Amino acid sequence: MSSVSKELSDLPPKYSKGFLYEMKKNIILYLMCVPALLILILFSYIPFSGIWMAFTDFNVIDGIFGSKFVGLDNFKYFFAKNSMGWQVTYNTLFINFFSIILGIIVPVSIAIFINEIRNKTYKKISQSMMFFPYFISWVVVGAIIYGIFSTDVGVANNILGYFGVEPIRWYSEPKYWKTIIIFASVWKWSGYSSILYMAAMSNFDNSLYESAKVDGANKLQQIYYLTIPMLKPTIIVLTLLNVGRIFYGDFGMIYGIVGNNPVLIDEVTVIDIYVYQSMRTLGFSYSTAIGLFQSLMGLILITFANKTAKKINDGEGLF
Repeated sequence: MSSVSKELSDLPPKYSKGFLYEMKKNIILYLMCVPALLILILFSYIPFSGIWMAFTDFNVIDGIFGSKFVGLDNFKYFFAKNSMGWQVTYNTLFINFFSIILGIIVPVSIAIFINEIRNKTYKKISQSMMFFPYFISWVVVGAIIYGIFSTDVGVANNILGYFGVEPIRWYSEPKYWKTIIIFASVWKWSGYSSILYMAAMSNFDNSLYESAKVDGANKLQQIYYLTIPMLKPTIIVLTLLNVGRIFYGDFGMIYGIVGNNPVLIDEVTVIDIYVYQSMRTLGFSYSTAIGLFQSLMGLILITFANKTAKKINDGEGLF
């Protein structure tokens, strides 16, 4: 009998399945968790105290808890008529909402199409090509988009000219850029997301498809009545994760594609970029208030979405 087993056998009966029993049995595993728990406490829980800055006029001399208390003034300024609060919130929600919708449809379609390919070599090549954009930085994506939409040498204007349409000065027309950014986001992330769906599809029971064939179901019917319903739990989980960050914009994406173009930036400025811009002029308190607003709204949305998902997915959700 090992020393640990002997010590466990010597414990009183009331501790045989209690805290001490658990600690004795899995002490090595708990010790391995200590570094991760320390990092979580230091960088996730202790910084919670900084939330108080959102309700103060923070200055370095007085510190977080010594600065003047201003209540909800920072939040009121964010949503004032002369502030960009409403505009950047709308931009963020608009871009993220359609990115989530297309980010479900496109990757699921790619995963289903690739899964139906029977030629293994062609399947691997197609999968690698779809996954490649995930590794491209937003700066490179911005250069590709410039090559497509630049006024003089852009591919888009060359195609329009071929059909007799007047060229468009894309970088002087803000109305197009929400759509361009949404499609750029979907293009970059669809390959990565499709891998997740294909991983889920690899665990599907093939006997269900064989039974469907025997019953006379064609390929489209198999996809509609078998593949998509079995993908539903994965789709719901990934969608809920995205909904939780719907109030957060991709800083790198916007700056990589649009840069500091003064004509376009207001049309596509998301909350994160606004926080970055306002931090230098309006201070840390205002930026903290906006960050707190993002977090609270994300929590409310993901809670509501999770309850809705449980009704759709037979009681299964993210939590």
